[in-house]
Amino acid sequence: MPYNGHVIPDTPLAVDFWYVKRCPHIRLFFLTHMHSDHTMGLTSTWSHRPIYSSRITADLLKLKLEVEDQWIHPLELGEPYLLPMDETGEQKLTVTLIDANHCPGAVMFLFEGYFGSILYTGDFRYSPSMLREPCLMTNAKIDILYLDNTHCDTRRTLPPRQEATQQIKEIIRSHPDHNIVIGLYSLGKECLLEELAVEFKTWVEVSNARMKTLKVLKVLDVFTTERGAGRIRALDRPTISSRKLFEWNEEQPTLAILPTGRSIHSNNPNIYIVPYSDHSSYEELEDFVSALKPSSLKLIVEGCLPEFWSALLPHRECRKIVMPDSVRRYMLRKPGKELTSSTYQHQQPCLFWRKLRRLSAPKGVIFETLVQESTNDEACKAESVEGFPQGSLPLLNNTRQDTFFKLDFKLFFAICCKNTLENVYRPLAPLSVLLINLRLKCILTQKQKVIRLYSLHKHE
Repeated sequence: MPYNGHVIPDTPLAVDFWYVKRCPHIRLFFLTHMHSDHTMGLTSTWSHRPIYSSRITADLLKLKLEVEDQWIHPLELGEPYLLPMDETGEQKLTVTLIDANHCPGAVMFLFEGYFGSILYTGDFRYSPSMLREPCLMTNAKIDILYLDNTHCDTRRTLPPRQEATQQIKEIIRSHPDHNIVIGLYSLGKECLLEELAVEFKTWVEVSNARMKTLKVLKVLDVFTTERGAGRIRALDRPTISSRKLFEWNEEQPTLAILPTGRSIHSNNPNIYIVPYSDHSSYEELEDFVSALKPSSLKLIVEGCLPEFWSALLPHRECRKIVMPDSVRRYMLRKPGKELTSSTYQHQQPCLFWRKLRRLSAPKGVIFETLVQESTNDEACKAESVEGFPQGSLPLLNNTRQDTFFKLDFKLFFAICCKNTLENVYRPLAPLSVLLINLRLKCILTQKQKVIRLYSLHKHE
């Protein structure tokens, strides 16, 4: 799956781009919405860099990816926010969120700063009401427009979503005895399901995972996880196939509806594909670009920019971006030094270092120097102890340090091998670790023999 994120050149900003190793100089990260192709690389281990998003996306980010709350900064729609772009706050960025009309929590970002004005649409479905947003009406010009070009086929038209919703209703009405399966992604088209539930007075059956998402979104109480409670069922789109549909029809007459703007086809008479899209059509993109008249245009999704789109641009000279020195120093500074995470404060040392620390401490009994040498009778008693030869006890005190050093070194080397196999060479680990465990047991047994021998000799 391709990722649809970008690093904004000559700035410390990135939108929907989470591969920090490729852009270590980036300091401010922005998330347009929670679809998986816009969160690739973002995991629960994210730290030391702030993430800005809408409030709904922030809640979903904590639910789905379990990112720590301290790194997430939710912003309200339509409100301009000032964010520092250097260490002293001398350079500031103004960011305003605009509803993207795509899925719950999806937004466009309008950035204003030393670089001019940049509008990043993310995934969006154009509506003329967007142009009436105060931040766009008061802004004289857009220097750079990052545009969602998911549907950039001039030959394909997409009806308004309300018209597509009516098509779906007509399909359901014409099959009054059928169960309805609707194929969706994990987020989006919740308003469609609500409208169908109200129209046909039925529960909409969903999975437990989708129900958790719906609770965050605070939707209408028309959803249930009880199997068979309603006539309409929402499933993940990849789970719907001709084979599954055949199995469902053996139990109860069932048809599937796939609301999508993509150009797909099916020969199965029980699968209906309806052009319901959360992305803008090419005609809508034309209207949007011609109304904004940006100085330059960049596509979010990889693809070719149609040559005739250049006629929509005003052909004015693009703004030259000069990065302030304070921003440059801010981008070169290693992030996170002034921030501490409780995860790192209380992080436990790994198994290897715990064993190494244990090896560096005194082992077993610490023996004192023997004052008297053992008599021949005492030496004879030791002859039967753990198989040591007669007369060997007096020599043990002199060789105590050498013996323990050799055993500790063998133990340390075996532990190193074991941890390396477990953490690096996993395919070889099972058999090798078993052999090393036997070696460790043998070494520890030798040490216990020596300890018991010294203890016996001392007490006698």
